[in-house]
Amino acid sequence: MQKIRVRFAPSPTGSLHIGGVRTALYNYLLAKKLGGTFIVRIEDTDQSRFVPGAEEYIFNSLRWLGLEEDESPLKGGPFAPYRQSERMSIYSAHVDLLLNKGLAYYAFDSTEDLDAARAAQLDGSWQYNAATRHEMRNSLSMSVSEVETLLANGTPYVVRLKVPKNEEIRFHDEVRSWVMVHSSTLDDKVLLKSDGMPTYHLANVVDDHLMEISHVIRGEEWLPSAPTHVLLYRAFGWEATMPQFAHLPLLLKPVGDGKLSKRDGEALGFPVFPLSWMDESRNVEIPGFREKGYLPEALLNFLAFLGWNPGTEQELFSMDELVQAFSLERIGKSGTRFDIQKANWFNHHYLQQKSDDWFKEGIEDVLGLPVPAETLSKWVALVKERCTFPNDVYEMISNLTHFNGEVDQILLKEKWHADASAGLEVFLGSIDSIGSWTAVEIKLAFTTAVEGAGFKSGKLLLPLRIAITGKGAGPDLMLFMELVGRNECAIRLRNALRRFPELI
Repeated sequence: MQKIRVRFAPSPTGSLHIGGVRTALYNYLLAKKLGGTFIVRIEDTDQSRFVPGAEEYIFNSLRWLGLEEDESPLKGGPFAPYRQSERMSIYSAHVDLLLNKGLAYYAFDSTEDLDAARAAQLDGSWQYNAATRHEMRNSLSMSVSEVETLLANGTPYVVRLKVPKNEEIRFHDEVRSWVMVHSSTLDDKVLLKSDGMPTYHLANVVDDHLMEISHVIRGEEWLPSAPTHVLLYRAFGWEATMPQFAHLPLLLKPVGDGKLSKRDGEALGFPVFPLSWMDESRNVEIPGFREKGYLPEALLNFLAFLGWNPGTEQELFSMDELVQAFSLERIGKSGTRFDIQKANWFNHHYLQQKSDDWFKEGIEDVLGLPVPAETLSKWVALVKERCTFPNDVYEMISNLTHFNGEVDQILLKEKWHADASAGLEVFLGSIDSIGSWTAVEIKLAFTTAVEGAGFKSGKLLLPLRIAITGKGAGPDLMLFMELVGRNECAIRLRNALRRFPELI
């Protein structure tokens, strides 16, 4: 039976886009579903784009989400090292193998040579391929002695893959079924750059083979590169053990056309990074999902549905349930829109599952005092159901407890009717006689007092809410009055009865 080994292979060139997180999640789910190994490999061969701190950010993001890898630069493993910059001798040896087999070649073309070739093709379709390579400065168009002289003199060069001239490349994709591409549409991709570093195409194929990767699960943007990778597997003689491909559908903008980009989040007002990221070029810190108050379990549940569905009506999945339900066969081909409102829906659900103690520190910070367990439970029950993010809980409590008597004038003029002052004056007079200051007793006392004086209690509830909270809507009023206390309620009522009639 085939060993299941998958890899998430980010480049440390900046923040981790949420699309990359989804790729990591799908790799993780497949590995756990099939009893396999989840590997994190750092693809850092493009040193010109390397960003200090990016690798640490990647691992911090995975840790926050609970996507624990089995092998990585941090954990080691049987195929270490797991940073490509530490595997240079491996790539050099494999380039030499292709050169010796005549399946790759040296190219000495300068930037000016390439620009001139492109300019000569008026329709802009020029490619470095079987039709043009003999017109360029490379080891296929030059004599052996010329090539040896250029190499001996240290002339800059790259190594290119020699793509077959007239061949159909066919491979199976777990998401898209069979994919067929003619070699005439491909260019001779650079495998080794002039700085001696391998390109993604070479390094990822060599590493995937040597690390015994069974499935390559990656974004759709890599689909055009897959035929080149298939040719490399053939060139090395590895086609029989080539991994299964699965190219994931694009994450699309919430509105309009195009792929969700790193800048779209700022423009549209939602995060696209798991954790906050400092954009050094603009000296701006961009908050991530964590800083915006999203819970990791909510984000994972949301991301799982961006391209995959379980084939049932179930939407809420624990990680264990996702592992059991996940399969590559249920990943769709079409791009999926990034609906932040759906993410909020998931977050609201998972916030409701949090224990009272989970909110304890934040609530005590707002109130400025220790909160006994029974009181804590009542505060949480008062506001949690109305909240999507943890900060909503704390802000709602803060707004309620720090009400300074200021009320929206329009609300007051609309809702503070003629009976309000007289009816609430009656209730204020009964407050001190309420024996047990609980929500049940407060409501009973209110109803008894105002209806005994000839008022309809239902008509006075909204004015009472405005007097106590300053709002026209909100959480359970009687429970809030219990929590805020008898004296505070009396003070707020007196202030309202003194000030509000003058404002309408």
